[in-house]
Amino acid sequence: MIGHRPLKTLGGGDHGWLKAKLHFDFAGLGNPAHTSLGPLKVWNDDEIQPQTGFPQHAHRDIEIVTFVRDGAITHEDSLGNRGRTVAGDVQAMSAGTGIRHSEHNAETVVTRLFQIWLDTRTSDSAPRWGTRAFPQADRSGRFATLATGERDDGQALYIDADARVMGATVRAGDRLDHRLDGRPAYLVPTSGTIDINGVRISPRDGASITAEDAIAITAIDDTEIVLVEILTA
Repeated sequence: MIGHRPLKTLGGGDHGWLKAKLHFDFAGLGNPAHTSLGPLKVWNDDEIQPQTGFPQHAHRDIEIVTFVRDGAITHEDSLGNRGRTVAGDVQAMSAGTGIRHSEHNAETVVTRLFQIWLDTRTSDSAPRWGTRAFPQADRSGRFATLATGERDDGQALYIDADARVMGATVRAGDRLDHRLDGRPAYLVPTSGTIDINGVRISPRDGASITAEDAIAITAIDDTEIVLVEILTA
């Protein structure tokens, strides 16, 4: 089953410095019809104006994966980590027993990103943060794992969650097949329209996928796709 969540139906708001679209209802801020998918609680589509951002704030027992689409985001936290993640790359933070961090667009252009929150698998773990470059060539025409709860998933960033975050770039007219074996998943194309198992999904729409053995994705336009696959059915 493919549950289509068109961009226009998503919750969110325009705060001047931040424009946000929320794929899931979280803390009463999204569309109430858009409930969570297993450990996947938040998928925010954020547009952050230059020289603005989120001041330092606290998290605990949550895994946060950020996929930067345009511009860059600069992270600083209470562990002493500081890093800049640019378009096409990924950062992952495990809040664990508690961490404070800030995220700013220190650039001269608008930063656009997806921020994904997942329930942590274990409590009282040590907090950590990391970032990694993922060249588009590495995910051209196929899904590459960006962050994962499986420790043997290549060079992907580790998260303490029952999920795998994947990315792919697909050219117009090409088809990408992916097996799920019934596992739930959520998918968003960034800039182009796709067809997934016969359902047309426009840019930045969401697709909630349940009880599908496999998905066949055909790109109508050149696009990039981000997919979160839940590792427990």
